[in-house]
Amino acid sequence: MRHEIKAQAYGPMGEPMAKAVSTCVHCGFCLSACPTYQELGTETDSPRGRIILMKEVLEGKLPLETAAPHLDACLGCLACVPACPSEVQYGDLISPFRALHQGQQKRTIGSRIKRMLAQRTLPFPKRFRLAARTGRLAKPLRSLLPAPLRVMLELLPDSLPAAQPLKSHYPAIGQTRGRVAMLRGCAQSVLDPDINVATIEVLNRNGIEVLVPPEQVCCGALSWHVGNLRQAQDFARRNLDAFPADVDAIVTNAAGCGSGMHEYPMILKGTPSEPTAVDFAGRVCDVSVYLAKLDRLEPIPACRPGLAIAYHDACHLSNAQGVRTEPRQLLSCIPGIQLREIADGHLCCGSAGTYNIDQPEIAASLGQQKAAGVIDTQAQIVAMGNIGCLTQIAKHLQLAGSAIEVRHTMQILRDAYAGRLGHELG
Repeated sequence: MRHEIKAQAYGPMGEPMAKAVSTCVHCGFCLSACPTYQELGTETDSPRGRIILMKEVLEGKLPLETAAPHLDACLGCLACVPACPSEVQYGDLISPFRALHQGQQKRTIGSRIKRMLAQRTLPFPKRFRLAARTGRLAKPLRSLLPAPLRVMLELLPDSLPAAQPLKSHYPAIGQTRGRVAMLRGCAQSVLDPDINVATIEVLNRNGIEVLVPPEQVCCGALSWHVGNLRQAQDFARRNLDAFPADVDAIVTNAAGCGSGMHEYPMILKGTPSEPTAVDFAGRVCDVSVYLAKLDRLEPIPACRPGLAIAYHDACHLSNAQGVRTEPRQLLSCIPGIQLREIADGHLCCGSAGTYNIDQPEIAASLGQQKAAGVIDTQAQIVAMGNIGCLTQIAKHLQLAGSAIEVRHTMQILRDAYAGRLGHELG
């Protein structure tokens, strides 16, 4: 009864939160799966510790200020979910909790400015591109800026690829086997627009017609995971209207975006849009899942003999969406490659949305460890399905002096179809 009363007190999202709290039996299986527990080694920085903290705050027994540092340190990677024998839906607790309490949390001026800038630029490609260019000009002055703003400047790439605007329609090549609508993404369309181009080429080559709805906006994942519920709901509603219903699927090629769109029923819980959100989320899938379900793929030419590709599991693909075998299955269709696994592959690389802005020390340590794991595979290429992971791992491989190439799974398949996979590596 206590959980039922608490659920009522916290509105539509209260019931999933209460269920997550009550399901946890504090067994500790999550400890070895949690990257921040491995880093910090304290119970309050473990999933079960954070569940207790959130429970105490929700019941009014603990001030938010006491719990906040430990909850802020959570990556939201959801590695604890597949590790949990009780099947605690940790994502149904941490994100709603942040949505309910972020407005009450006291933060420094620098931290508030940093969060405001991230939320007003990253979800808007034109703003993000302008901010990145402006920020590069300010890099020589970063020593004069507050620490939170210095972190943001240091994360900016030295250069940006040219924009690659997308058409609204890409017909299938040959016989049409399917029809999908694609999310183009925000940060990805600025940092590596070729991922979308490669995704469309692979789909078209396999007989899939691709629509890119021009009215679409940010998926809302970044806003949702930092507790900006109003912005997340606005993005979600606009995408519900933007994407057509007469397609086989709504495909994504960024793990964080796909996970965010699967969470639309929670983001819009208790609103008139909730039933539409449930139907919408059921039609969203990662592009690797859609391709793997096809009866067959168009034959792929053999690559350079002995080419080794390591595969990195993006957290919001493997943990949040349960997508692990499909990308590996697709890569294994390339004749001649050696597919290699990364040790401790379940551990997050430290990107996690804005985490490397909010928690730069932990993010850097996790990035270094992930880069070391990739290097140990002795692969020439590392594949993945998320732009945040791609930029984080590429940065730390470069810092480690490694020449391993970082590519999206769709870019690798596109290059394989073109007969140029691995040849440029010498």
